[in-house]
Amino acid sequence: MDERVAVVTGGAGAIGGAIADELRVAGLRVMVLDRAECDLADAASVRQAAASIGDAEVLVHAAAAFEQGELHELDLETWRRVQAVNVEAALLLAQAFAPGMAQRGWGRIVHIVSDTIWSPPSPKMLAYVTSKAALVGLTRTLAVALGRDGITVNAVAPGLTKTPAAEQGVGESEFEAVRRRQALPRSRSPVRR
Repeated sequence: MDERVAVVTGGAGAIGGAIADELRVAGLRVMVLDRAECDLADAASVRQAAASIGDAEVLVHAAAAFEQGELHELDLETWRRVQAVNVEAALLLAQAFAPGMAQRGWGRIVHIVSDTIWSPPSPKMLAYVTSKAALVGLTRTLAVALGRDGITVNAVAPGLTKTPAAEQGVGESEFEAVRRRQALPRSRSPVRR
């Protein structure tokens, strides 16, 4: 089999970059779709980028628009941009790459979602949290639709991760709250022998 190709959106970011690096280590040729390569908020740009790549066996949608605003201050243009980058780009890329995956009888699609959908940390994250919840719905539906063709579709929901993008919109107190919630007290830590 020829070298497998992986497409990673947001591959220049912290999470997407780490994923791209691991896929390279695993021997895949990684094509990064990030701001420099493609405007993920523009359908024509996404379609053109996918067409220039051709076929891919792996698609990881890690890119995310993170613009914030509470209900009373969120304008429709911002709302649409977040939905376009976070959800619509994933749909368009699946449309582009799934037929080739199905023809080969093998493919992997992974969407990076967020645990914020279960407990939104701030009302200002309305557009982001909504987009990630929609991406979960897209993932589940694509899994049903594409599974019979040998294509596995999954979502990974990392917790709050200290990335440059997150640090711009999330206060240190929120990062600390996550650490407190996730860390085991010393009395409950695993026993070492």
